[in-house]
Amino acid sequence: MEGRPFPAWSWSVEQCLKEYNVKLDKGLSSYEVEKRRERYGWNELAKEKGKPLWQLVLEQFDDTLVKILLVAAFISFILAYLHGSESRGESGFEDYVEPFVIVLILVLNAIVGVWQESNAERALEALKEMQCESAKVLRDEYWVPDLPARELVPGDIVELRVGDKVPADMRIAALKTSILRVEQSSLTGEAMPVLKGTTPIFMDDCELQAKENMVFAGTTVVNGSCVCIVINTGMNTEIGKIQKQIHEASLEDNDTPLKKKLDEFGSRLTTVIGLVCLIVWVINYKNFLSWDVADGWPANIRFSFEKCTYYFKIAIALAVAAIPEGLPAVITTCLALGTRKMAQKNAIVRKLPSVETLGCTTVICSDKTGTLTTNQMSVTEFFTLGGKTTSSRIFHVEGTTYDPKDGGIVDWTCYNMDANLQAMAEICAVCNDAGIFCDGRLFRAMGLPTEAALKVLVEKMGIPDVKARNKIRDTERVANYLIDRSTVKLVSCDWWTKRSKRVATLEFDRIRKSMGVIVREPSGHNRLLVKGAVESLLERSSHVQLADGSLVPIDEPCRQLLLSRLLEMSSKGLRCLGLAYKDDLGEFSDYYAENHPAHKKLLDPACYSSIESDLFFVGVVGLRDPPRDEVHKAIENCRGAGIRVMVITGDNKSTAEAICKEIKLFYEDEDLRGNSFTGKEFMAVPPSQQIEILSKPGGKVFSRAEPRHKQEIVRLLKDMGEIVAMTGDGVNDAPALKLADIGIAMGITGTEVAKEASDMVLADDNFSTIVSAVAEGRSIYNNMKAFIRYMISSNVGEVMSIFLTAALGIPECIIPVQLLWVNLVTDGPPATALGFNPADVDVMQKPPRKSNDALINSWVLLRYLVIGSYVGIATVGIFILWYTQSSFLGINLGSDGHTLVELSQLRNWGECYKWSNFTVAPYSVGGGRLITFSNPCDYFSVGKVKPMTLSLSVLVAIEMFNSMNALSEENSLVTMPPWRNPWLLVAMSVSFGLHCLLLYVPFLEDVFSIVPLSLNEWLLVILVSAPVILIDEILKFVERSRRYRTKEKTA
Repeated sequence: MEGRPFPAWSWSVEQCLKEYNVKLDKGLSSYEVEKRRERYGWNELAKEKGKPLWQLVLEQFDDTLVKILLVAAFISFILAYLHGSESRGESGFEDYVEPFVIVLILVLNAIVGVWQESNAERALEALKEMQCESAKVLRDEYWVPDLPARELVPGDIVELRVGDKVPADMRIAALKTSILRVEQSSLTGEAMPVLKGTTPIFMDDCELQAKENMVFAGTTVVNGSCVCIVINTGMNTEIGKIQKQIHEASLEDNDTPLKKKLDEFGSRLTTVIGLVCLIVWVINYKNFLSWDVADGWPANIRFSFEKCTYYFKIAIALAVAAIPEGLPAVITTCLALGTRKMAQKNAIVRKLPSVETLGCTTVICSDKTGTLTTNQMSVTEFFTLGGKTTSSRIFHVEGTTYDPKDGGIVDWTCYNMDANLQAMAEICAVCNDAGIFCDGRLFRAMGLPTEAALKVLVEKMGIPDVKARNKIRDTERVANYLIDRSTVKLVSCDWWTKRSKRVATLEFDRIRKSMGVIVREPSGHNRLLVKGAVESLLERSSHVQLADGSLVPIDEPCRQLLLSRLLEMSSKGLRCLGLAYKDDLGEFSDYYAENHPAHKKLLDPACYSSIESDLFFVGVVGLRDPPRDEVHKAIENCRGAGIRVMVITGDNKSTAEAICKEIKLFYEDEDLRGNSFTGKEFMAVPPSQQIEILSKPGGKVFSRAEPRHKQEIVRLLKDMGEIVAMTGDGVNDAPALKLADIGIAMGITGTEVAKEASDMVLADDNFSTIVSAVAEGRSIYNNMKAFIRYMISSNVGEVMSIFLTAALGIPECIIPVQLLWVNLVTDGPPATALGFNPADVDVMQKPPRKSNDALINSWVLLRYLVIGSYVGIATVGIFILWYTQSSFLGINLGSDGHTLVELSQLRNWGECYKWSNFTVAPYSVGGGRLITFSNPCDYFSVGKVKPMTLSLSVLVAIEMFNSMNALSEENSLVTMPPWRNPWLLVAMSVSFGLHCLLLYVPFLEDVFSIVPLSLNEWLLVILVSAPVILIDEILKFVERSRRYRTKEKTA
């Protein structure tokens, strides 16, 4: 036995036993087990090392905007410290407000980031929970009933029974019952439990679904029992390979489109801020550097460190003004609001940035079972023969769930059922081991889904006995008031099972492809009821039952009619079951229990075919996992929104194609060559051709897809520049969910592994919920653009005001701590409220935006500059007006008694100490305070509190008006009035209220160096601020005209 993997499925049981040097009746010896453990290790999944906390914390600061803020905070701290040293240690708390607040924001952002990231990698933990804990193992010729599963090694002999979770990947060596069924949908995506056997499959490269002689770790036995040889353990199992793929996919986590945009914006902002700061500093060089010229050369150079630092501080203030400190917080708030909206629509978002990424989704890769379909088998039609062998009756059934009250049989008038329909109902109800239960929200099947669907059909058919039918109606009324409604009462099925007592079962097997039961009829005679594959039952049927109950030999025209109906139903993607019975049972006609002489034949499955011969054929039932009602509309919406849909499923090709045609992903007569592939077929195609296939417009379907196929398709789409949303519910979907831009897991049927690997969970498992979430994502992006537009235009205004201050050489009209307050507190509420803007009506009629579309294009930038220039002129203008004018627009500015100066004096205020006869009078401010000056030159530093308050108030007022401009990128306030978003009006009131708090609370006045304003001064502030609305309305009109002209040209 070598360490190389070998294809156990293509080898005989004897070859596998020889390979592992083990006997089926003895098992491995303890010595051999130890030797193998040294070589193969324990049967458990590897524990991946998580990132240490310090690394997670550091990663949160790897962001351009955050780095700029860190530098700004550091320089602010140094300057505050230097200012304290100059003031002989008298530096107050207010000097340190700015660096402290910036650092606080960054710390809070880091905490949120670390918390999200530590939650993100729980998928691997959930995978470990799927592992089996113990197994029945043969060791040293003795069966160990509960050996811990982690102790298994390749070559161990394990017994599996009904309900057991498979502990490792194993080759089935012997069946202990006639059939073995394993539920492996979480691993392969197959809707039905799979029949297993021992026969070798002679294919070296074989897909998981085709390995019918293998059982895989993490799957569950639903019927039968068997003995197996352990082949792979731990990380070499299929579930172990999935863990590796999840880990690899998590390493490939790419930045979201929004993060890329913000980083790109941040790096441009850094360059611009750096240049502008440098220009401002250099413009003012004359104020801190002067020299005389002697013989054409500079001489007697004088340098003022204090003035140099002062202008450096102005440059830093400019940096603080340009950085939208509140942007990270507002984006997080907007995304959080988006998650709440989505949760109301049954989409639970696990990772905040996913909300925005959904908006630019270009491809949705959807699973079929449970997402496009209900994952509940239901009968959609059945047929029986009519009054003669050449006519047939087709009945259509409505309802797509296991709820017996969901839908009914179309035009059903057969309450007094004829003999043929009675036989059909009896077979469906009695030749059946399933049950149905309700877990509060959903009706689920116990046992095989097909059998549960047949029981629901019987409930819809009703019963032929009128008296019993009335009694049932009363029972159902009472059942509605019962507290315990978890077990669903199937009253019609119960009536049939009491009437026809089951005495023996002929288990299903792969050879005859049918199941039979012997029942004792009320007449006292035994009857055999059989259901199974239609072709197989027809071969063993001699007669067919007509509507009146008469039996007619099957002739060729009758057989052809039945087969053509079967073909018609199969082409619709229906799974067809034939129903038959037999009254003449020979030696079984009086069978009653195990001590009957004929019982020996029931122990040998080889005899079942002869017992189930000369049958009376009754009819055919067509079942399927039906598509959800809302999916067709959702697919249409995707088409309108320019989103392509690709179905990737583990189910077989014909079923997948039939469902895709039904949901209108493909048209009825569309040629599916080039649009429909199995996973294996697609992987066999050269990479260039794969890209060509994926880039063709229209839908695609990939069937029989394995985890690696799903991953490869997602990776190819991402390499092509698509933004991929991937849905899934099984363990097999987890790697692709992790790799996709948006991983979407199913909330009801999804495994914990899939949920933990996803970015979003669908509470209702419904495809149409994804489409609603995409619409919400688009709306959120538009709103984010609105508040980014608002915040950036406000910041450009702040930069312009500082730039003009420096260029004109006047005292700074706004200090850094005030700018920080405006950026964080005053701008915050309106920016957040813009996140509540109502969605555009045509949000799903536009193609997805490209992930490389600029956040701010050249026209938007021009608008920012125009608005920003006005903000700068208004804030600096009101500052100059107060110093130089006694009145403006009829408003008296000199009532406080302040001294007026010339503009030239204001521009050269640094030379004040040289002016002779310069005097200033004290002036009054609100609250009866008087501003006095020991040195006349203090008029330009201590005395500027009033004009500085006016400048700050103008800045705040303009930004409130500007938030109304941001309601729409191009629609006028006439067509999109502010009350369309009442939250914005509330936010504006809150921001203005906070600003008034600064002005009228003494402690805050001192911290922010401002004073209260009079009513006259407030009137001036509003008059200077309001024109910003008019300017933006003109710019919006130009934009609308430009767009209209472009449309006309293209038309």
